[in-house]
Amino acid sequence: MREIKCPHCQRAFTVDEAGYADILKQVRDAEFESQLHERLELAELDKQQALQLAESAAAGQLQQAAAAKDTEIQQLQARIEAAETARKLAVAEALSAVEKDRDALANELAQAKREQQTAVELAEAKFAAQAQQRAAQQETELNELRSRLASLEVAKKLEISEAVGAVARERDELRNGLDRAALEKELAERSLKELHELQLRDRDGEIERLKDFKARLSTKMVGETLEQHCEVTFNQIRATAFPYAYFEKDNDARTGSKGDYIFRDLDVSGIEIVSIMFEMKNEADGTATKHRNEDFLKELDKDRREKGCEYAVLVSLLEPENELYNGGIVDVSHRFPKMYVIRPQFFIPLITLLRNAALNSLKYKAELEDVKSQNIDITHFESELDGFKDAFGRNYDLAARQFQEAIKRIDTSIAEMQKVKDNLLKSENNLRLANDKAQGVTIKKLTRGNPTMQAKFAELDRGDGAGNAASSTSPDASTATDTTDPGSDA
Repeated sequence: MREIKCPHCQRAFTVDEAGYADILKQVRDAEFESQLHERLELAELDKQQALQLAESAAAGQLQQAAAAKDTEIQQLQARIEAAETARKLAVAEALSAVEKDRDALANELAQAKREQQTAVELAEAKFAAQAQQRAAQQETELNELRSRLASLEVAKKLEISEAVGAVARERDELRNGLDRAALEKELAERSLKELHELQLRDRDGEIERLKDFKARLSTKMVGETLEQHCEVTFNQIRATAFPYAYFEKDNDARTGSKGDYIFRDLDVSGIEIVSIMFEMKNEADGTATKHRNEDFLKELDKDRREKGCEYAVLVSLLEPENELYNGGIVDVSHRFPKMYVIRPQFFIPLITLLRNAALNSLKYKAELEDVKSQNIDITHFESELDGFKDAFGRNYDLAARQFQEAIKRIDTSIAEMQKVKDNLLKSENNLRLANDKAQGVTIKKLTRGNPTMQAKFAELDRGDGAGNAASSTSPDASTATDTTDPGSDA
């Protein structure tokens, strides 16, 4: 059960899940219908504006074509008039030249006749035979001049007829060109109108298809459609432009998140040129909560750093009215390092741009890899040397401890032997003293201070005889006086 407050009377009432879902569906349907109506109105407005623009453009093109054709017609008419004037001038010039030649020939003929008359008169006066011969020669020359005049008249007539024919042919060609230009203008106008109508029909059909397609797509399918578009676009030029590149989906979610695609390009030796983490974002027109591109930048930067990529690129169809993202490649490095936001049409150009920029540093990367390999070799040598030192040190410490233990034991044994030696020396001294004491024991010493024993021994001595007693007691007395050790322990 859910509690809903009326916005008018401020009364709260409860509805079940079905009623709440029905109310929510009505609100969503109303919002969807409103948004759909707004989108249709915008599409119709765009259509009318595009139609007006196309009509104005077609009218402008038609006016330009008509002006061009009118100019061309005027030029052709001017050329026809100039050709007609040139023809008349050529005919007049030809006639004047023929008349001049005819007058010259007539003058020459008159001159020849006068000369002939003069020659006849002179011949009659002087030489009759020479006059006849000269007359025959003059007659021959006259015939030749007549024939030359006739041939010149025929040549001039031929030249005039040829000039008139050439001008007539040029006039006919210009008229035919004018007719073709008018026909081409009419055909161009007709084709422009048909093309415009076809474009309008295609635009309407595309709008309807996109409406139906977006209405049937789920949120997941919308995103996957953009991903498939980018993947197909890349695979179309992979073999020619990026033969050693890696472009696959990011399936490693061990860190809790993952991007959509990872791009890595390598050279022939396996050195990485550039690496890019891609994220594709799209949403349907009817989505209630509209996302912004900035909502995904932080997570994309985190994925880039976790996957060890150099650049991060968000391929987005979000915020379609934002001119910042519609203008081209947007650098958002001020928010997160080495990050760009692009539309799908800039997908391949951005990869090419970043790859070509990274090629300039490829030489330094190769040198860095060589230095790294050398450092790895030096590190391995140093680690092996350190291992040898550690092993040698452990063996040396073990041998040193064992040597010190042996020396300690030897010192202990020497000390024990010294104690034994001292004890033996003391025992020998005590034995010597004991022997000395034993050698110095006499009856007199034993009975000194003991009257009872003295009496007993005195009786014993008296029983043995005086001589023996004297011989036995005199040595003891001398011994007792000589062997007394002032430092003895007795």
